[in-house]
Amino acid sequence: MLSQVRYEFIYLTIQELHHTASYPITELCDFASIQRSSYYKWLKRKDSTNEQFNKELLSLIKNAYEERNGILGYRQITIKLNREHGLNVNHKRIYRLMKILNLKSICRRKRKNYIKSTPEITAGNVLNREFEADGFGKKWLTDVTEVKYGLGGKAYLSSILDLGDKSIVSFVIGHSNNNELVFKTFDIAHNQYPDAKPIFHSDRGFQYTSKVFKRKLDDAGMTQSMSRVSRCIDNGPMEAFWGMMKSEMYYLRKFSSYTELEAAIIEYIDYYNNHRYQKRLKCMTPIEYRQYLLNLTA
Repeated sequence: MLSQVRYEFIYLTIQELHHTASYPITELCDFASIQRSSYYKWLKRKDSTNEQFNKELLSLIKNAYEERNGILGYRQITIKLNREHGLNVNHKRIYRLMKILNLKSICRRKRKNYIKSTPEITAGNVLNREFEADGFGKKWLTDVTEVKYGLGGKAYLSSILDLGDKSIVSFVIGHSNNNELVFKTFDIAHNQYPDAKPIFHSDRGFQYTSKVFKRKLDDAGMTQSMSRVSRCIDNGPMEAFWGMMKSEMYYLRKFSSYTELEAAIIEYIDYYNNHRYQKRLKCMTPIEYRQYLLNLTA
């Protein structure tokens, strides 16, 4: 049975390379140490149910991959196909078929640069790397990241992430990394969810250690928490979101203007919140999972 599966994989690979890249059958068979007669015999036989299903999956995989411009790996594509096509396919099968198509996620990561500051107010690490929450509005993380456009242009994205449903609660894009950027991000989240009293965790950036920001948190009834010095892992899920967004969108394109970059960020966060399935969220999107949590407590 194992040998049969292996040869099916080889035959499918030859067939796909011949159709998509016009490689000669003879050369492909020679490279795979397969006799041409064996390949043509396989080609003419009646497909089994399993083989026919694999061919259908190849088409679905290509469409899913191209839909998000190559950012999806085999795990994300597995979830996407199972959710959107009512399938129950194992990720190992999708991995094998993506190898046939020579498809893999084109994402890459980049290290973050840090800005040192002298704090007015500091807080302990109340969150203490407990990155799980059993509902929305109980634990919020925040941070600012730099993104570039054109010839030397810089923009800054401030976001708040909820640890219950992993959604981006609010975000603001600006030309300067200043208090206004962070305060506006907080105000949007607080105005939209005035009853939320989360642990509010950040790094020790100058905006978060200001007396004005501490007053905002106190007025909203939130508990301030801060990462320890030089411990970016204390804000790990927020850092992970930056890495995800940049590898799936930002690093893959060149942005000629602030407006173009802003539009791409808005589109990506909408995609992330409403359309990007996550295995850790029971293969739901963040907003779907929020409703799921609400239904559990209803």
